[in-house]
Amino acid sequence: MKQTLNRKSASVFLLFTLITGIVAAQEQPWSVRMADSFMTNHKDSILVGKNTFARWDYEQGIMLKALERVWYRTGEGKYFDYIRKDLDQYVRADGSIRTYKFDDLNLDNIPPGRALLNAYQQTLPDKEKYKKAADLLWKQLTEQPRTKEGGYWHKKRYPNQMWLDGLYMAEAFSAEYSVLFNHPEHFDDIAKQFELIEKHAVDPKTGLIYHGYDESREQAWADKKTGVSPHFWARAIGWYAVALVEVLDYFPENHPKRAELIRYLKRLAPVLAQYQDKQSGLWYQIVDQGTRKGNYLEASASCMFVYALAKGSRLGYIAASYAKNAQSGYAGILKNFIEMESNGTISLNKTVSVGGLGGTPYRDGSYEYYLSEPIRKNDLKGIGPFIFASVEMEIAAENAIGKGLTVGLDNYFNREFRKGASGKEEPFHYTWEDRLHSGFWLWGNMYRELGARTITIPEAPSAANLKNVHVFIIVDPDTKKETAKPNFIEAKDIAELEKWVKAGGVLLLMANDTANCEISRFNKLAQTFGIQFTNKNRNMVQGRKFEQGRLNIPPDNKPIFKTATSIYIKELAPLALVAPAKSAFTDDGDVIFGVSHYGKGTVFAVGDPWLYNEYLDGRRIDSSFENFEAGKDLATWLLQQARKK
Repeated sequence: MKQTLNRKSASVFLLFTLITGIVAAQEQPWSVRMADSFMTNHKDSILVGKNTFARWDYEQGIMLKALERVWYRTGEGKYFDYIRKDLDQYVRADGSIRTYKFDDLNLDNIPPGRALLNAYQQTLPDKEKYKKAADLLWKQLTEQPRTKEGGYWHKKRYPNQMWLDGLYMAEAFSAEYSVLFNHPEHFDDIAKQFELIEKHAVDPKTGLIYHGYDESREQAWADKKTGVSPHFWARAIGWYAVALVEVLDYFPENHPKRAELIRYLKRLAPVLAQYQDKQSGLWYQIVDQGTRKGNYLEASASCMFVYALAKGSRLGYIAASYAKNAQSGYAGILKNFIEMESNGTISLNKTVSVGGLGGTPYRDGSYEYYLSEPIRKNDLKGIGPFIFASVEMEIAAENAIGKGLTVGLDNYFNREFRKGASGKEEPFHYTWEDRLHSGFWLWGNMYRELGARTITIPEAPSAANLKNVHVFIIVDPDTKKETAKPNFIEAKDIAELEKWVKAGGVLLLMANDTANCEISRFNKLAQTFGIQFTNKNRNMVQGRKFEQGRLNIPPDNKPIFKTATSIYIKELAPLALVAPAKSAFTDDGDVIFGVSHYGKGTVFAVGDPWLYNEYLDGRRIDSSFENFEAGKDLATWLLQQARKK
């Protein structure tokens, strides 16, 4: 029997969120529960509405992006496997896309391209096909018809029209593609699309944004003077708000137009707060007419607004006070829209199926039109944004751990290069940016979601570049086999690091097996703190016999590893310790982790860079290993050590 989430449950959730910082009083986070429910209901392919066949479109795109977010939050490979399986139903070896029609020049077909970019950045044997498919979508944007001022038509068959929906459909992909494939010149054009909406579609009285704008003023729905449609449709404004916070993830920090995008979000945030229903915390289908007959609280827009306000406040684009609006909205979503099913899954109710302008039959943009569209249960345009919002609220519950702290990663002693996606040389191997199996992207994302800032330090350590760094990580210093002219650890580097640790810095030393790490000089640094990486190698894993790399974390290690119980480390160099260093974990007589409290600072050492993507993303080792959880445990502990100083 089905039961709707009752008021008591919602109150318990809100109490935990606001007071204890626990995201939900349940076994799993809501983001995971919804993602798993979605995959239960869509086992083989993503069907939209009443369709009997799957097709390449924006609903599929937002769901794949939502699953990607859950994958990055959990390290469970099943989410990426689902994404890839879905993409492979469409993307052929030559990069062509089944069901996609280039000549339609329809912005709604662009969003799945973000999943292509994600797949291309993973370690996969056939990844080039995803790039070819993404290039095809980029080509569409280069040929997309435009208004006289340069704004994208929403579709070729909707001439001269810009819709708010199109800002999400095109610009989130466009920004991500531009960063990955080095098109910095394109960010001016991305900013221009937002500028035109702000210029033409924002209502000067309310600050709300009209759904569409017809430059020609020829459409029956368009105001003959301004060209705008008649009403403020909530989901259209939601797409716009989501587009802003998504694009800002990629917009260059030093680009002069970045401040403009942030200003648009700052302008919009108080408007959303003003029209938020005070009793429920939600938003109406027609935003400014909540008391009008027939209007209703709508799920997809409410999820989008919660996501934009929560993320915007967390990242400092808008005032921190808007996090309370997001919390109120999220509690309202759980109370009013979430339904428990008898099979253990959850559902989302009250998502309007569609909202458009023009077409056949003609949609006139009237109040009556928007209220006439069907309301659906488990519509993907609601489920995807619900997952976005849930992930953001889950991040908010733990974000204070690292807030105000900076985690620096050495790129001086470990300095390897490869040809990147743009064709230019780029650093890789244990870098924050590297999303292949060789990188630290996932571990860096943990620090960022815990509230810390991650930076790369490409120069030798000094008082100047370590001044505002709270945690500093040195991993696998290069040998001449890895880098033609390696930067070896010298006496002056050791002196700088010793002073920094003694003053309160937290230093993490990660070696590698002796054949792949410059151990002798690294040990001169480590011995300053009573630590030595030995020449012994253990956990020598043969092929895919991953059990040979298993280490069980003892219960008495909970000060550091509070959740992880079983981890995987292969070809590990154990430690030899003298005071002040002590073992933090010993297995079969070998010291695996060492900790040294030195002056006001702390040093943590391990003989392998075991937290790179290959052993965090759930695609290589099975789920009985908890490296993802261990990585988050260690990141949390290191930040807490820095916080004590």
